[in-house]
Amino acid sequence: MRKTKTSDGLTILNNLIGNDQEMRDLMATESENLKIAKQIYELRTAAGLSQLQLAHKINTTQSVISRLEDADYEGHSLPMLQRIARVLDNNLEVRFVPLNKKNAWHANHAGCAPAAA
Repeated sequence: MRKTKTSDGLTILNNLIGNDQEMRDLMATESENLKIAKQIYELRTAAGLSQLQLAHKINTTQSVISRLEDADYEGHSLPMLQRIARVLDNNLEVRFVPLNKKNAWHANHAGCAPAAA
């Protein structure tokens, strides 16, 4: 039986990862980091602020904002995210959502794409 070709990145990743739970957990973590970075970037640019301007508004440095907008950054703190949300006229919402371990990454992270630079 021949498999149908696809260009959908999520489908390709799902097929490559298979049932490897450790890899699925890693992908879920990385996906969350990407979503946070992308949201900060999109909110900041929609507000017409540079990284330096946002940094000044929340009393930090431009390099901190740069790190927060990096999908590889893993040091997000709740107080920092709250400060950013307030300055950008947003509420920060943190939720605990039960996972379906079998399809957790694929089902909960569909539509995740890197932010455009």
